[in-house]
Amino acid sequence: MDSLTLAPQNFTERLVYWSIVLTWFFYLIGGLYLLAPALGWILFLKVLLNNYMGRGVALHSMSVWIWCAGMMAMLVALLSGHILWGLGVAQLVKSTIGWSKGWALLALFILAGAMLPIRLLLLARAVNILALQTLLLIPLFYIAPKIGLPGTLYISPLSILGGPGPEFFEVQLYGRGAGDFVARWRFFSPWAPAAGMVANTFVILSMLDRNMCWRILGVLVSVLVCLMSQSRLALIAILVVPATSWLIIRFGRPFITIFVASAVGLSGLLSDQLIGLAEMANDRFVSARAASSRVRAALGRIAVDRWSNEAPWFGHGVVEKGPHLVEYMPIGSHHTWYGLLFVKGIVGFVGLAIPMLATFVELVAKAQTNRMARSGLAMTLVLLMYSLGENLEVLAYLYWPGLLLIGKSLAMRYRSPFRNYLAG
Repeated sequence: MDSLTLAPQNFTERLVYWSIVLTWFFYLIGGLYLLAPALGWILFLKVLLNNYMGRGVALHSMSVWIWCAGMMAMLVALLSGHILWGLGVAQLVKSTIGWSKGWALLALFILAGAMLPIRLLLLARAVNILALQTLLLIPLFYIAPKIGLPGTLYISPLSILGGPGPEFFEVQLYGRGAGDFVARWRFFSPWAPAAGMVANTFVILSMLDRNMCWRILGVLVSVLVCLMSQSRLALIAILVVPATSWLIIRFGRPFITIFVASAVGLSGLLSDQLIGLAEMANDRFVSARAASSRVRAALGRIAVDRWSNEAPWFGHGVVEKGPHLVEYMPIGSHHTWYGLLFVKGIVGFVGLAIPMLATFVELVAKAQTNRMARSGLAMTLVLLMYSLGENLEVLAYLYWPGLLLIGKSLAMRYRSPFRNYLAG
């Protein structure tokens, strides 16, 4: 009965369900990077078709439209930057296609989640089925470096269709850390920390499954992926996001208010010790991968300096190869906000900041009375945390189920937590 109830019931659900369940198949043929953009634009056309045929749904969230406006602002910044810097028509076309496979997906999937009939229970079950497949593959991944199997098996011929780099089309059993050459696993993502972001997205969706066995399986595999990716941010996020969500939802309750007030007062008395602990924790976090932390910090400084001095409004239009100091990493990579300032200027920065803020505020309000909104709030916190360590647009093709969750959460009507009191 459970499997029957959760079978896809319409065209949209079938598309979404099988896109998730067949993730490993698409990864093996090198089509995973191409799948999400195709799916996002198909779902957008479905939204337009539903509205044209009078089957559209009323949308009660301004935040969804703010996402659409924000991602269009990204396109405006992109066009302006290319024109101002004279980057040429060929580069303009290439960058616009990149926008359609990157930033545009944030708006497309959030809009689809808000306006199309996709059950979150089905989404959760699809994610947990993918988790089961991943669990069955983990022994192979783990033993591969120990018995001398090659890390990279092949690069898919589909790479000729274009993408950010060959790593998006590689099929790997494992990778090696840049500094210590220790085995790290990236699963079906382009690099190991990205696998940690996928795991943090999927653990939120897994928890929505009503079947306890599937729920436990999904959470267990997500934690394993975080551990095997050896991503510092992933391990912090999988602990901090649930705790922060729990605190935000209950912040107005008396016992939480008293607890927070007491904690603030106590921290004032122990400020010197707490500052010392914070500095020690930061030093350990940085020293865990000192080379990576140094490169990230230098990239940020270069991006901000060149943005403010050379292209404050619309940015440079494209990323640029960095100097030897940052191991020739592209300026504008490894950090969403620095990347936006460098590539798209203040227009692009605001184009993301306003939708993120609007979504956070709306979901905080809705999460007080709605479980689905709490999951959407948790996913928003994941995006906020990972915006400080990854480029969100580059990885949208992996965490798009989380964007559907945000869209569904935003589509929920706001119900005042005082409605019963007022009615009485």
